[in-house]
Amino acid sequence: MQRSLADFRKHRGQLIAISPLLMENAIALKEKLALTFKMTIDGGNKISHQFGLAYSLSDTIRPVYEDFGVNIPEANGDDSFELPIPATYLIDIDGIVSVAHVNADHTRRLDPEDIISALESLK
Repeated sequence: MQRSLADFRKHRGQLIAISPLLMENAIALKEKLALTFKMTIDGGNKISHQFGLAYSLSDTIRPVYEDFGVNIPEANGDDSFELPIPATYLIDIDGIVSVAHVNADHTRRLDPEDIISALESLK
């Protein structure tokens, strides 16, 4: 998404990420990955819950994350073990969702080219 940011902006698009990470962890991630788009902090996954996207890691999956050095409670600042299902929404100037892409497989994101095509069609 970062690599396509200029193309999004060229078509008057704005990218905003929503993350349950604590502010300091979100800042560290943005700096590490040199991200320049906006990020909104969703403490307690409140926004994710509103969109029906929050889920709790099962007891059997939690050790897998820990083996990879990912401490969900520490990263998010709570003990819920909750994560959001990855989702992309294209919302027009009137607040209408024109594209919605949700996939529980975090490796399957909406292709930036599809976002650009959708932005072009909004003109």
